[in-house]
Amino acid sequence: MKKKMTNILDRIFKKPLYRVFLFLLGLPTFLVSFIVYCARKSSYAKTDKTSEIRARILAELEKSGEKQALYNETRMFLENKRAFFKKESGDFEKNVQREFEKELNKLVERRLQEDEEYKKNYRPITLLGVMKDLLQNNAFLVFSIITSLPMYLLLLIYSNPYAKYIFERLVMMIFVLFGVVFLVFTILYMSPMDPAVNILGQTATQEQIVEFNRVYGLDQPYIVRLFEAFKGLVTLDMGRSYAGNEVVMEAISRKFPVTLQVTFASLAVALILAIPSGIISAVKPYSTFDYVFMLIALLGLSIPNFWLGLVLILNFSINLHWLPATYSATDWTTLIMPAIVLGTALSASVARMTRSSMLEVINQDYITTAKAKGLSSKRVILKHALGNAMIPIVTVVGLQFGGMLGGSAVTEKVFNINGIGSYIVDKQFIPDIPVVLTGVVYVSVVISLANLVVDILYAFLDPRIKSKMKNY
Repeated sequence: MKKKMTNILDRIFKKPLYRVFLFLLGLPTFLVSFIVYCARKSSYAKTDKTSEIRARILAELEKSGEKQALYNETRMFLENKRAFFKKESGDFEKNVQREFEKELNKLVERRLQEDEEYKKNYRPITLLGVMKDLLQNNAFLVFSIITSLPMYLLLLIYSNPYAKYIFERLVMMIFVLFGVVFLVFTILYMSPMDPAVNILGQTATQEQIVEFNRVYGLDQPYIVRLFEAFKGLVTLDMGRSYAGNEVVMEAISRKFPVTLQVTFASLAVALILAIPSGIISAVKPYSTFDYVFMLIALLGLSIPNFWLGLVLILNFSINLHWLPATYSATDWTTLIMPAIVLGTALSASVARMTRSSMLEVINQDYITTAKAKGLSSKRVILKHALGNAMIPIVTVVGLQFGGMLGGSAVTEKVFNINGIGSYIVDKQFIPDIPVVLTGVVYVSVVISLANLVVDILYAFLDPRIKSKMKNY
């Protein structure tokens, strides 16, 4: 256990960013190790005989003739180089001496590292080496675990390739969020629209506008307001909306379940329609089914969501009275038409990707080999072909799923769905800065997490990616 931990410490210390995290999370352990390191360094300086060992190694090299042989080899190399390039480069003898001294120092250092006396008594003391020695002591190990538990959690994360990959992506996501907040806030700050005038109306007095700006901090300098935006991101308190004076995070959290329901329903519709259609179309290319499917997929990509939504409402709600025209959280049937509208475009993209990916895979040699072994066509297609064709499909589904979780404003407006997309779009025309900032941060988080899940799924679908991830 201790040996494994020291090996992880050796690996993690080679990564500068991880080294910083390790120091911050294990500060008590590093402070004790640093005190011991300073004491040992002081004692080491008084007894260090490294220079004497170097002198002994140099004398041995001279006595054995290796020093002279190295000089002759260096001189011959430079003479051949000069003859090949037919070009003089300064004083030849000085160049030979300089190159010889460089090679001699390298040889002495190699012999020094191999010397038993040096390895036993005079190897340079490092902070990492001292820390590893102290961790061999059970009492110090217990003290370190108690005072620096986050450091050991980091070591545990680093020891697992999947956990390490996820941790690094989450850290990157934090920097992305701060960058998004900076860009969006700066753009909104430079916007010519005045929130006070848009909310209070054109008839508002100057005193009312000044008071509105004071209450919401709009009279503060750019730097102060940007700092407050960053502070809100860290504390998960993005403030109150200008219109309605509601807590923004609470409003987003109320609308998220609605968007999540619509997204999952749309994804279910898309996958049920797209995957079988794409597989059949790839297995029977250029057949009647394939041509019909391609036409439907093209129509699905071409039809605007708002038009399809209005057509569904006109036929199934107004004419036939089969389905409700507007969304209701208590009636699952109100999800059917929004799911069809959003799922249609998604199913067209996924089906086309399934077809092209399957066509590429089923012509590979290993599929021919599987068929030659006598496996049934169904097993070859579902187990061997579909599994290897899934990576592009998962990519498309993951990106589309993240986008739909960010809200589909047009569809939400058509079916009167009180989701995140329509909420953010309504607020951006004020502009309601806290709401827009929170909405953009939410979308960034959702898309980043969707991409992370897609990348993790790659490792389960393709052993080659899993191997790369383990060596990452």
